[in-house]
Amino acid sequence: MAGKTSVKATIIGCGYVGKEIARLWRQQGLTVTATTTSPERVEELRTVADRVLVLKGTDPEAVQDCLVDQQVVLVCVGSKRGANYAETYLGTAKTLAAVLPATPVKQLIYTSTYSVYGQHHGATVTEETVVQPATANGEVISETEQTLLGLSRLEVCVLRLGGIYGPGRTLERIYGRAAGQIRPGRGHEWANWVYREDIVGAIEFVRSHSLSGIYNLVQDEIPTVRELIDRVCDRHTLAPVQWDPAQPSARPYNAKVSNAKIKAAGYQFVHPHFFED
Repeated sequence: MAGKTSVKATIIGCGYVGKEIARLWRQQGLTVTATTTSPERVEELRTVADRVLVLKGTDPEAVQDCLVDQQVVLVCVGSKRGANYAETYLGTAKTLAAVLPATPVKQLIYTSTYSVYGQHHGATVTEETVVQPATANGEVISETEQTLLGLSRLEVCVLRLGGIYGPGRTLERIYGRAAGQIRPGRGHEWANWVYREDIVGAIEFVRSHSLSGIYNLVQDEIPTVRELIDRVCDRHTLAPVQWDPAQPSARPYNAKVSNAKIKAAGYQFVHPHFFED
C-alpha cells in the first residue's frame, strides 16, 4: 500500500464498481469513505475503506457531515429493484447541490449511463449529441447529470457508461438465460459494454488528471446484440438464440457510442475487446 496522501475521497454508493475504486484508492494512499444504505454491508466495506457510513443520499445533514473534510466525491449510486429511481439518483444530486458549497470538495465524478442518448436508430453518438432519453428512468438520469454539471466552484465529470460486465457479471451469466429462446426483433441494436476494470481505471484517470465535462465510457468493440449473443452461446456451448422480426424489439433505443474523447484525453483501455484470447 502506498503512503497516505492528504486526499480524502468519499464514494456515495459503494456497490459493484464503487467497492473496487475504494480498494484502488486506498492502495494509492487516499483516505476513503464508503457510504451505503444497507447496514448489513458495513463489515464488508470496512475491508476496502477507512470509514464506512450508513446514510441516504437524500439526507442533507448526513451528507454534509460526511463531506465536511473531503476533497473528492464519487457518485456511484444504484437503484435497488423496486426503489424510487428519482429519489435515488436525482434526489442524491439535489442534496449534493445543496450541501457542497459548504464543504471543501473540489472534484465530483458521476457514473451515468449511455442510455440518456435515447433512440438514434443505430447512428454513432458522441458527447456532443443532444440527449433524448427514451424512458422515464433515462429522463431522471439526464436531469441528474444536468444538476451535477450545473454545480459551480468544483470540477464535475460525468462518465456515461456502457453496460457493465466483469468478475461475477460475466457475459455468459448475463446472456446465458437467453440461450435456446426466441427473442423479439432482429437483434440489430448496438451492444455498448465496458469492463469493470476499465470503469475503475477511467475513474482514477479522471481524478488524477482533473478532467471535467462529459465522457463516454465504452470499449472499442461494439457488435450488434445478435452478434454478441451468438458469440457467447458459441463459446460456452449454449443453445443458439432465435430471433422473431415480426415482434417489435424490447429495446427502446439504439445508438453506437463513441469513446474517442476519453481516448484522446489519454485513457488507454485495458479491455478494448470482449474476448482477449
